[in-house]
Amino acid sequence: MSHIAIIMDGNGRWATARNHNRYYGHVRGSQVAKKIVEAAVENNISELTLFAFSTENWKRPKEEIDFLFKVLSKYIKTEKQKLISENIKFQCVGDLSKIASPIKDKILDLIEKTKDNTKMTLTLALNYGGRADIISATKALMSMAQKNEIDPAGLSEEIFSSALMTDGLSNPDLIIRTSGEKRISNFFLWQMAYSEILFTDKMWPDYTKDDFLEALKNLKSRSRRFGKTPQQMKEVNPS
Repeated sequence: MSHIAIIMDGNGRWATARNHNRYYGHVRGSQVAKKIVEAAVENNISELTLFAFSTENWKRPKEEIDFLFKVLSKYIKTEKQKLISENIKFQCVGDLSKIASPIKDKILDLIEKTKDNTKMTLTLALNYGGRADIISATKALMSMAQKNEIDPAGLSEEIFSSALMTDGLSNPDLIIRTSGEKRISNFFLWQMAYSEILFTDKMWPDYTKDDFLEALKNLKSRSRRFGKTPQQMKEVNPS
């Protein structure tokens, strides 16, 4: 099983429903993220992407944004050696230029120290938006065309994909969204063309390893035909 992506939603609402402030939900959410990373490694998932902070999340109160990045900073500090020792490659997709130092420096340091790891790729979508990704790729390709580095007439899906922030990642096999919301919220708009999508009513702080394993089981039960008929798939995979 290749690539699982998760939209980790519901931290604030989970905390509010329990008469806590939203910050408490973000702390609990980070603890769940650690457990799901462990579950992904245990089940030989090669790529796990967690949607941590969107381009739209900057609209939230500054105090909450600052706290979110404090939680991220703590996660990097506490998990750094574990990621290194367990051969996990850490990377980010998104515009990191808007993220202040020293948090950005910690992120870049962890990316550098784990760049050659091969057990699993853990990707944080951080200050990421699907539309921004597509626009950025389009601008890059237009610039290359103006320099005669590519022929616009020969533009293919493969060439366009190579200009996206996710270049090097496979497209997600499964996208999970917690909290009961049934929308993608500007996440992996290009990459999700043939992804299976699983919505769960559980808030992210309540999500468990068992829920994750059930999602993997659900994925295995689905028939992914990529436009082909069931008969064609049987001919390709007779077993």
